[in-house]
Amino acid sequence: MSMVHVTATVNDDEVEFLCDPRETLLDVLRDRLGLTGAKEGCGTGDCGACSVTVDGRLVCSCLMLGAEAEGKSIATVEGIADGENLHPLQEKFIEHAALQCGICTPGILVATKALLEKNPDPTETEVRYWLAGNLCRCTGYDKIIRAVMDTASDLRKAS
Repeated sequence: MSMVHVTATVNDDEVEFLCDPRETLLDVLRDRLGLTGAKEGCGTGDCGACSVTVDGRLVCSCLMLGAEAEGKSIATVEGIADGENLHPLQEKFIEHAALQCGICTPGILVATKALLEKNPDPTETEVRYWLAGNLCRCTGYDKIIRAVMDTASDLRKAS
């Protein structure tokens, strides 16, 4: 099968890559672009470990083909920090010890950043519903929810 040429924007940088038309966006990000933050937890879109945003929409990159990224703007966990400066959400995850093994953390960070961009003042219930597609086997979610709520509060105060 012939390879497909794709031009996209990933974390605000224009990229070009060749991929097999059957290759997932997750595999392209990890294997072709070296962005290994997104993880494959299930390969069926059930766990959220591979969450990225595509044109501002939260998607499971294991369910999207790399060829479908043509002309799209993709944001991964690697694009959340500003160089060495962590995003407030990342800082709060550390402060609240909202991560353990780290498999789910990149997807949860991408998902919660997308939530806070859409809704800077979510209720705890809204955060829990928004993160329902991101499974964590280690933390029990309470520390994650506290970190998100604390971040939302700080970001509102700063704006």
